[in-house]
Formats: sequence, structure tokens, C-alpha cells
Amino acid sequence: MSQNTTPRPRVRATDSKHRLFTASMELIGARGHQQVSVDEIAKAARVSKGTVYYNFGSKNELIGELLNYGIAILFERLEPGTTHADPDAGLRLMVAEALEFIAEYPAFSQLWISEQWQSDSQWAGALAQMRNDVIGMVRTALSRLADAAPAGHPVPDLDALATALFGATLILGRDRQVFHPERSVEECVGAAMAFTAPLR
Repeated sequence: MSQNTTPRPRVRATDSKHRLFTASMELIGARGHQQVSVDEIAKAARVSKGTVYYNFGSKNELIGELLNYGIAILFERLEPGTTHADPDAGLRLMVAEALEFIAEYPAFSQLWISEQWQSDSQWAGALAQMRNDVIGMVRTALSRLADAAPAGHPVPDLDALATALFGATLILGRDRQVFHPERSVEECVGAAMAFTAPLR
């Protein structure tokens, strides 16, 4: 069964929303979301606490909305790879863009990893949708690569392959950030692309 590929809305990159995203991710990355208050997020983003509550209602709603905002940024970076003239180069571009995104917003990927498999996470539904949407986009790129394979070439389960490539890229990006900053994006792309060997 293929992943849901419902188009996401474009990022409306208002200055205040981007400041809230950046500030909350930095604070959450440093101390965890349980230890960060709305006051601190508002102060770091240079907006009033009243503005935050008026627009989002609560800290959990704020973080849920910012998760959606972050994934929309990632989507815009991944999208060109799905229409690249060369399917292989397009997929490599997607992996590279994902790794660059993780490097730019490490707390976002850490929050995603830590909360994604928590059944009691306040954002379980949003995180599951994010995962399905990204895997769906990766599957689209893999499908184009499979279409370019020689006639009669056996095609593996693209949903499973998309999940493997997504997971490998997410973990590689965090591992590079925390343990191996000396690894280049190109090296990580090469390692992740090894998952696509069955399509060649």
C-alpha cells in the first residue's frame, strides 16, 4: 500500500513565525520541550507571550504548529529532487538537502526522533502524518528511478525501500551532527544511496 502523498501547503515564512520556530528549536534542543516555557520561547523570538497564546493557545499547540512549519521547510527543499531530469541525481539531491536541513535544525530532527515512537506523545498524529508525507515523497523519487531501470529488472517493495532510505538519512544526519562532524554530506549521501542498489 503506497504512502499518503497529499500535497502540503507552502511555507508562509512570516518573520515572527520563523523566529518562533528558530527560538523554540534552539531552546528545546538545549533542554527538552518539557523544560521550556512559553515565556522563554516568546522572549527568545522577540514576540509577546500574548501573541503566542492568541495564535496557538498553548505550548503544545505551538510546538505542534512549529513541527508542521519545519516539515514544510523540509518539503520545499526536497521537492526539486522529485522532478529532476535525472532520477538518480534527483534522489541524491533529496538526501543531501535532508542532511543539510538536519544540520541546520538539529533540535527539530532530535525532537522528531525522540517523539516519533512515543505512543503517548502529544504530537503523535502530526508526527505520523509527517513521516507518511516524507516517505511518500521519497517513494515518488524511487518510483522514477525504478521506471528508469532496464526492462525486466525486478523492482523491490518501494514502500519498504522508501522507509529504509528515510530512516537511514535521518539517523545518518543526527549521527553526523553528534558523533561524526568530520563526515561530509557527500559521504553520507553515498552511504544512504546504497539502499537503492536493487533498482540498478
